[in-house]
Amino acid sequence: MTDRFRLTMAQLNPTVGDLAGNAAKAREAWEQAKAAEADFVALPEMFLTGYQTQDLVTKPAFVADVESHMQDLAAQCADGPAMGIGGPSFGEDGKLHNSYWILYRGEVLAQTHKFFLPNFNVFDEVRLFSRSRMQGPVAIGGIRLGTPICEDAWYPDVVEAMEESGAEILMVPNGSPYFRNKFETRLNHMVSRVVESGLPLVYLNMVGGQDDQVFDGGSFVLNPHGKLAVQLPTFDEAIEHVDFTRGDDGNWAATEGTVAPMADEWELDYRVMVMGLRDYMGKTGFKKVLLGMSGGIDSALVATIAADALGPENVRCVMLPSEYTSDASLEDAKACANALGVRYDFVPIAEGRTAITNTLAPLFEGRDADITEENIQSRLRGLLLMALSNKFGEMLLTTGNKSEVAVGYATIYGDMAGGYNPIKDLYKTRVFETCRWRNANHRDWMMGADGVVIPDRIITKPPSAELREDQKDSDSLPDYPVLDGILEMLVDREASVADCVDAGYAREDVKRVEHLLFISEYKRFQSAPGPRLTNRAFWLDRRYPIVNRWRDRN
Repeated sequence: MTDRFRLTMAQLNPTVGDLAGNAAKAREAWEQAKAAEADFVALPEMFLTGYQTQDLVTKPAFVADVESHMQDLAAQCADGPAMGIGGPSFGEDGKLHNSYWILYRGEVLAQTHKFFLPNFNVFDEVRLFSRSRMQGPVAIGGIRLGTPICEDAWYPDVVEAMEESGAEILMVPNGSPYFRNKFETRLNHMVSRVVESGLPLVYLNMVGGQDDQVFDGGSFVLNPHGKLAVQLPTFDEAIEHVDFTRGDDGNWAATEGTVAPMADEWELDYRVMVMGLRDYMGKTGFKKVLLGMSGGIDSALVATIAADALGPENVRCVMLPSEYTSDASLEDAKACANALGVRYDFVPIAEGRTAITNTLAPLFEGRDADITEENIQSRLRGLLLMALSNKFGEMLLTTGNKSEVAVGYATIYGDMAGGYNPIKDLYKTRVFETCRWRNANHRDWMMGADGVVIPDRIITKPPSAELREDQKDSDSLPDYPVLDGILEMLVDREASVADCVDAGYAREDVKRVEHLLFISEYKRFQSAPGPRLTNRAFWLDRRYPIVNRWRDRN
């Protein structure tokens, strides 16, 4: 009977579909575990494929390729510690499962199939995978290791079954994406499993961005009674060797190690936006970005995120003024670009706008100017920015915040044109505070300049699209504190109109926002992806029909 067990936690960043690259990362972690004389090296849920694969995992050729890479990885890692690594598999029942593979001595020693399949928010696992029976632990290195997969540890059943069938340590592989304040929720669930089972628990999460989702790591180890023994950093790749020892009472506990500090929600949100863009670019092969720099707060924040994610040398900001662009906006855009150290180009749209106006004049004759002429400006800017994107191979970023995305205060095929939107899930009121936070804080993971990079005047001046004379956002929308308060209720909490009125908002404002929210669904359907900060982000978290005549009549 052994009294010592060393487990290596590999909190790493996979790329969806890069089976060879992910396998190479796994082998590097295994090499480190072998050098540290570990008994077992653990990688996160679905690590070999990357996560989430969505419908890619339903392609039989893809799953067959996974099987081949797993067999190769087992052969390459035959003379050292066992490896646990997530990936899909066809079980003995012939059905597709979300599985945790145990590789040992050149073979697939065991597979645990996920029992509880999440089917909410961004998850569609019931659609993709089949549920298996509950399984017991696997004997490795003289101990019995239970491996409940992610959701399986959020409920008592699977852990209870593993404990009753002899598990001595629980190792929970996860693909758990970030949303604000989620860490405490994870920790509380895992503490419950530890208290119920009396077993130490390893919670292993992946890191990195995948489309709209960012995995934040923050892996940890809990000892019996729920005491935190080890805490890995958020967002960073990390390899950690954890020693477990058996006490005189026969129970196992982890040796206490480093507990990484946890940042506040403002830093975590900002890190998600930076990592989301950085990984979206890196994993799709783009190196540089550009964006329209208006002199307003949203484009200033996106430019700052881009500089922090990619380095100032890889960011191009383009001012595209019209006759409605104020001198203050011209000054503020240039000042922000200079503070960030990014490239700044000046491309007036007056000549192109005149040509379009003259072309349409015969058809528009006798009609007053209206929003059509405003949108022409925005769409002309989109055309010019996409031309630069095509010519220089730079991805165009969009700059609409969640408030604007929600109510459609953006021009489709105009300022909505682009490949990624770093602030898509950030309400306008949080945009202001995020700018203030960034001006006051700089971290080593930021590639942009230190100090005040967003001039104070950009933060304090009244927001305006500057598409007509003396235009203000408040001409078309409730003031942002009111708008965001209503949206937080309607979108994030699915509240009723009556709930909003009871909370103190004017019914006229609530009905207006509700109307704009519903009629803008078609725009959101065509909008660029962006990093998920909340558990009610637009796209997979909140799925509404485009054609929808229902309205809340209360």
